[in-house]
Amino acid sequence: MPFSLAISTYRTPLQKNYWLWIFITVFTGVWISTLVGTTDMNNWILENTLVFLFLGFLLFTYRKYKFSDLSYLLVCVYLCLHVYGSKYTYAENPFGYWLKDVFQTERNHYDRIVHFSFGFLLAYPMRELFLKWIGYPKLVSWVLPIEITLSISAFYELIEWAVADVFFKAQGDAYLGTQGDIWDAQKDIMLAFSGAILATTIVSVVKRLFNIYEKSN
Repeated sequence: MPFSLAISTYRTPLQKNYWLWIFITVFTGVWISTLVGTTDMNNWILENTLVFLFLGFLLFTYRKYKFSDLSYLLVCVYLCLHVYGSKYTYAENPFGYWLKDVFQTERNHYDRIVHFSFGFLLAYPMRELFLKWIGYPKLVSWVLPIEITLSISAFYELIEWAVADVFFKAQGDAYLGTQGDIWDAQKDIMLAFSGAILATTIVSVVKRLFNIYEKSN
């Protein structure tokens, strides 16, 4: 499939968008499995509050605005990573412990993976939103996802502080998952920021190479 068609906005009605139904099925299966097997229901609810809001946004806007299949795939992967973290709490995630044993690290780094993935996987869908939905210039549509990733990451850390220290103190340690690192919030923000920069750089390079290939043919 040509690159331009693979990443173009998908305008097929929902009932005929087979790729999207595959993404929905995969995520629903993962989501249900995290609910059934969770070790901390209160933490699961807290971690998934934003997931409910985000899915509501996608459903509410689908009739008028549609992302490309590539964007829906990236969103699906990110949400699966996030909800899998909520199943055990991020600090107690089994995959993170496996990585800890393999690479001999001092902490469970699963939360760092998800923070990096926030920027790396969602920068392209954000770029598409600004470019296709709102009609911003191409340069602005490339820069804004990076800036918004940085802003949302910082705002999310404030939400985590409020939830853990003000509203749900009993869930504070499980929800934050700092694992004794006083710079955990700053590192999480930097990872998301770096992920967004890397994603936009990769897409820029791929698009440039594709344009060169098209011109040569």
